[in-house]
Amino acid sequence: MSDDPYYILDSKWTDPKRLKKEREKARELRKSNWWKNKIASGVCHYCGEKFKPSELTMDHVVPLARGGSSTKNNLVPACEQCNKKKKLETPVESLLKKLND
Repeated sequence: MSDDPYYILDSKWTDPKRLKKEREKARELRKSNWWKNKIASGVCHYCGEKFKPSELTMDHVVPLARGGSSTKNNLVPACEQCNKKKKLETPVESLLKKLND
């Protein structure tokens, strides 16, 4: 993990039991009509580019390891490149990074 203070992880959020439970919730939501409708547009939440629905991944806006949960308001479709680029950033950290560039 990075020495960057943004990525300090709290053990209460990274508890393996909690992460397993949240990932199970995400897997269930991935099978739902809600998710199928969400990816049907083929638009990445972060870059706005169009992709085939099968090329979009499910991303936690606030990562599980940073206290996020597997709920509809925290899950968005993302292209693989954006998902990898985002890593463990929260929306606020992404915005601050853009402002500092």
